[in-house]
Amino acid sequence: MPAERLHLVRHGEVHNPGHVLYERIPGFGLSETGREMTRAAAAHVAGLGRPVTRLVCSPLQRTRESAEPFSEAFGLEPQADERVIEPWNAFAGKRMKRAVMNPLNWRLLVNPSRPSWGEPFADTAARVVAAMTDAWDAADGGDVVIVSHQAPIWLAHLAVAGEKLAHSPTKRRCALSSVTSFDRPGTGPTGFAEIAYAEPAQAGIDLGAV
Repeated sequence: MPAERLHLVRHGEVHNPGHVLYERIPGFGLSETGREMTRAAAAHVAGLGRPVTRLVCSPLQRTRESAEPFSEAFGLEPQADERVIEPWNAFAGKRMKRAVMNPLNWRLLVNPSRPSWGEPFADTAARVVAAMTDAWDAADGGDVVIVSHQAPIWLAHLAVAGEKLAHSPTKRRCALSSVTSFDRPGTGPTGFAEIAYAEPAQAGIDLGAV
């Protein structure tokens, strides 16, 4: 029996004292505030009163740690899926403001609609929607939780809505530990439909997203 609802959950605040773009760099785990945020996200989903039968996460440390409260709440072992990982980015490990001001990096900014600095938006959207579809079909009824990152979640939102994928990263509606929920009526460009968005956690320091 396929799933009944799917929740894309962003990870919590990351310990990032250098304020760098952490991208896929290993070793970036949650801060103490981030752990509190993930518990709030899990409590929000649990408070919906719906069974969760499948838990998926990106293989990066911050998403694996953000999946832990969901594992505890629902008794599920998280399944890692590379398709919901952060997009690769040429500015990884750098402070964005400094990198943008460096003339040596301007060649990476020539086409923001693709974007020219990293993985194409279309590629990210396609892999995330494919992961959503597979997780939905593999569920034993109930709901699916996928713990991912800002860009993959926002691009899934745009793809589901049938909107243009080109966008400014500063305009994303995807806060730390936010929950974006979908059902799957089988209509629209992806078969999914967004039904809710929630920010159950306190505001954290949102640095390092790409």
